[in-house]
Amino acid sequence: MLAYLLRRLLLIIPTLIGIMALNFFIAQVAPGGPVEQLLSRLQGTAQSSTARITGGGADVITSNAGSGNGTASSYRGARGLDPAFVERIKKYYGFDKPIGERFLILLRNYATFDFGNSFFRDTPVVQLIISKMPVSISIGVWTTLIVYLVSIPLGIAKAVRDGSRFDSWTSAAVITGSAIPGFLLAVLLIVLFAGGRYVQWFPLRGLTSDNWSDLSWPMRILDYLWHMVLPLVAMTIGGFASLTMLTKNSFIEQINQQYVMTARAKGLTERRVLYGHVFRNAMLIVIGGFPAAFIGALFGGSLLIEIMFSLDGLGLLGYDALIQRDYPVLFADLYIFSLMGLIMNLVGDFTYTLVDPRIDFESRST
Repeated sequence: MLAYLLRRLLLIIPTLIGIMALNFFIAQVAPGGPVEQLLSRLQGTAQSSTARITGGGADVITSNAGSGNGTASSYRGARGLDPAFVERIKKYYGFDKPIGERFLILLRNYATFDFGNSFFRDTPVVQLIISKMPVSISIGVWTTLIVYLVSIPLGIAKAVRDGSRFDSWTSAAVITGSAIPGFLLAVLLIVLFAGGRYVQWFPLRGLTSDNWSDLSWPMRILDYLWHMVLPLVAMTIGGFASLTMLTKNSFIEQINQQYVMTARAKGLTERRVLYGHVFRNAMLIVIGGFPAAFIGALFGGSLLIEIMFSLDGLGLLGYDALIQRDYPVLFADLYIFSLMGLIMNLVGDFTYTLVDPRIDFESRST
């Protein structure tokens, strides 16, 4: 098992490089990059005496923007600007180097988690990501835990009572919940319970109240949970169906196996058969989906929820970076997302062996 884990860890490196390379080169050839973004902003002020770019905490470029002679440029917004000024902008953003050299510099910096500064926020990327982490971790962890803690027992109960009225009613409930988009449910919750039209039982925005730092620790915990109720309901209500049905079908498949009939013939109780024999086999496929579920909830699944409840997390940060072509933030978000996804897949394989020690990845890989 140790050799298998070591190989998987080593495989993360080329996989991560491949992911970064594909997205990096696509972003470089796509129109509307950071240079074009800034030039379009300067186009309206090209006749002014000076133009200034502020980034990284210092004024890095000051030039007579309107002194150009109309020299042709590959950038659409450069018309009428001094070519030397345009070159200074390209150098500031690192676009004065060949694309291959820029990619190698990115890999070298990311190997040490040096993500640089945001192009448009005057803040180191690491600080931006760390500041958004509490929101995304809160949403991702709680969403994944609630979905699994509800879906697995419900799926087991449905498998045991397959075909009963309980099975039919719960199937209708979870399928109906999955058919409701999370953002529509969020709107409904805001209207009903967050002061939209009826009552205001829950806060509308933020992860904590403004006076959170003045509260006692028990009150801080309650305040935090109070703010998380509506976002978590909107996030989790559609996540029960697939996992519940997956758990049910997995248990039904195992219950019909020969080893279950043998265990029952030996006189074991139904509970012992279900949780002593069926559980670890049926749970393998459920556990396999945990890493993807957690990473999806942590980074991508909460964008609209973050917007509606004013939760400034990684989803909103990545979306803004994509719109603004803020490449340092965008690629850092992608790098961390991909790295965590690859590591969580490895954790999922390790968890397989904890649930069922008979699984030997080492023998399968040889």
